[in-house]
Amino acid sequence: MASAVKLNDLTEGWNKWQVGLVVGVGALGIAGLWYYMRRKGEVKVDKLDIVDSNQNANNKASAKPKSLQEQAQESKKEGNVFFKNGEYTSAISCYTQAIKLCPQEHSGDIATFYQNRAAAFEQLGEKNSVLEDLNMAISLNKRYPKALARRARAHEIAENYAMALEDITACCLLEGFQNQQSLVVADRVLKLLGKSKAREAYSSRTPSLPSQFFMKNYFAGFCHDPIFKTSSAGKAEPLAKSEEGETTEETVVNGEAEGTTNEESPFEQAQHLVNQHQYGQLIELCTKELELTDTPHRHKALLMRGTMYILYGQGEEAMKDLSFLLEMDGVEKKVRVNALIKMGSLVMQADNAQEALVCFSTAEMEDNKNSDVFHHRGQQLLLVERLEDAIKDFDMSISLSPDFATSYVQRAYAEHRSAVTQQSAMSLMKADASFKQALEKFPNCSDIYLLYGQAQCDQGEFTRAEELFTKAESLEPDNANILVHRGLLCLQTSKDPNKALKIIRRAVEVDPLCEYAHEIIGTIEVQRTNMTAAEYHFNKAIELSKSEAEMAHLFSLLHASQIQTRVAQKLGIEVPSFGP
Repeated sequence: MASAVKLNDLTEGWNKWQVGLVVGVGALGIAGLWYYMRRKGEVKVDKLDIVDSNQNANNKASAKPKSLQEQAQESKKEGNVFFKNGEYTSAISCYTQAIKLCPQEHSGDIATFYQNRAAAFEQLGEKNSVLEDLNMAISLNKRYPKALARRARAHEIAENYAMALEDITACCLLEGFQNQQSLVVADRVLKLLGKSKAREAYSSRTPSLPSQFFMKNYFAGFCHDPIFKTSSAGKAEPLAKSEEGETTEETVVNGEAEGTTNEESPFEQAQHLVNQHQYGQLIELCTKELELTDTPHRHKALLMRGTMYILYGQGEEAMKDLSFLLEMDGVEKKVRVNALIKMGSLVMQADNAQEALVCFSTAEMEDNKNSDVFHHRGQQLLLVERLEDAIKDFDMSISLSPDFATSYVQRAYAEHRSAVTQQSAMSLMKADASFKQALEKFPNCSDIYLLYGQAQCDQGEFTRAEELFTKAESLEPDNANILVHRGLLCLQTSKDPNKALKIIRRAVEVDPLCEYAHEIIGTIEVQRTNMTAAEYHFNKAIELSKSEAEMAHLFSLLHASQIQTRVAQKLGIEVPSFGP
């Protein structure tokens, strides 16, 4: 889904850290790895080190012959010296001798020798030997963070991301989440696993349209769309009058717009369907139009089909149409600009911010009086936390389209985010004034109440936030995201997951296609250790995803929850929950 033209990217929710705090878990990085924080010192951590020779060594002179265990420790110490000097083959020989000498009852020591030998094999690039030794070390000591971390790295190199995540998760649990390096590795592996799963699933998904509410919100994000014209309230504009001076009727019979004639081209039929809010046949009709050898609608048919591909979550197909359109001569300015905006959004979605901003800059050069350019670039900049630049673009959008409410509310929210980042009380007051001014100008705009409510939550003004969310719901009862926010707020204030889930499940009733609602329900169910329900909702959210990036994030949540539960059970660590 093209994020720059999707208000839901902002109104869908608190960032993952905020949700983590509300739900009662820690969010590990932007991938959204849901873990809980163990109390410092609660779990005993193995202190063995590759080059630390202090463990179990007897440094006092003794007249007695050295035991086999002591001889093994001496061999390990020699190996550590060789290791430090980069003489890995000699180090391996010493560690091997230590393994042979050490009595079997000293399994902890033997695990250390295997782990150290694996480290030496790692330096020599002996991947199979690394894994064999680490498997032995962990079989002897399953609570061995250093060995688990090294095996996680080996699995990651081999692109066995699920196994890598299981090992690094165990490592994090045993370290009480106090080792920053392990947390970084866990975040990286989780994202790699999510991406690999999403790549496979996305290529085989069945494209489908989002909900009617989402479609309305999408189109309402443009003031100057040459195909999907909307008013400031997000309502489709009436059809143009026919040559006889009468407006074409707006009913659909058997999937076709009534009032059309056999002489109308496929694209003209598609235009009628757009005004009927009937979108299912648009790609087919545009394809038929583009197959005609001589059509005056080629440019707009490409733009319409590209837009519909975006909404179906078919980003590659959308890019083909938009790129082809932009290479053509004689394209109307408004059509080119709209295509550049949508292309920029798709490119940004693929994590290529620099190329995306080039698209927006090109659009600005094409028409610096088109407010859509500044609004959508501002929204993109807001999403990547370039807040001052976002505010400037929203200001320009407002100056060009003073009746476009969405730019006002997102400008106020950008001000709020900037104030929070700066920790400036004066800036927070300024942002609050901007929200109030927006409400005075647009008292019936639900998005203002929703984002203002989020801002109030950030400041701990929960009673005021609930009032704003309630007002937003009264204005737009079909907006499922509002109910998700109310549920999260309820959880934050009441700590009652059952009460919160009751509200959020209403969101699914209002809009069964609300991916965000399923994601949050899944997250809460993880913390209630209700894994069957959690997996159902994560999988449902994955099914509804419109982009590979969204799908990767959701796969990350799904696998993180599954693996954390499995590892905690294996290690005998109880995961705290919200209760029944």
